[in-house]
Amino acid sequence: MSRIGKMPVIIPDGVKVNIAGQDIGVEGVKGKLVREIHNLINVKIEDGKIVLGKNQESKLANSLYGLSRVLINNMVVGASKGYEKILQITGVGYRAQVAGKKLTVNLGYSHPIVYEAPEGITFEVPAPNQIKVMGIDKELVGQVAANVRKFRGPEPYKGKGIRYENEYVRRKAGKTGAGAK
Repeated sequence: MSRIGKMPVIIPDGVKVNIAGQDIGVEGVKGKLVREIHNLINVKIEDGKIVLGKNQESKLANSLYGLSRVLINNMVVGASKGYEKILQITGVGYRAQVAGKKLTVNLGYSHPIVYEAPEGITFEVPAPNQIKVMGIDKELVGQVAANVRKFRGPEPYKGKGIRYENEYVRRKAGKTGAGAK
């Protein structure tokens, strides 16, 4: 049995949870999220906690048990606190700026890259070489951050490109001066 699935999800103050069949809605100060849970998993609210159970014993039910609990917990945390990913830009002349819901990044290409934020995501640029991706859906925040990072991932020789905050990029040695004759 899943150790993660057994743990109840504590509902903090200011968060409302609605269960309608297999649809779970979580509403908090940051916004509202809705997700459908697989029919092998049952969800109940008991004593201000969300408790999950399995409808049958099977390999699929066991694998969905812990996953469903984590997804519901991510919804509760996102609705109450929100999520953010911070990206660092390294390189001479590389910079970012935001205008409304559009992120514009200059990464050494012949043109600036303009990225429109999807619904539920906001960008913030506290410094020209730093991008904050913020939202209430953890999955969407991570995917948008990965999409922005893909514009120019960190390269191993000079370390230029976009990387996550505190990401370690393994560096390689370059060419050695006057080669063999």
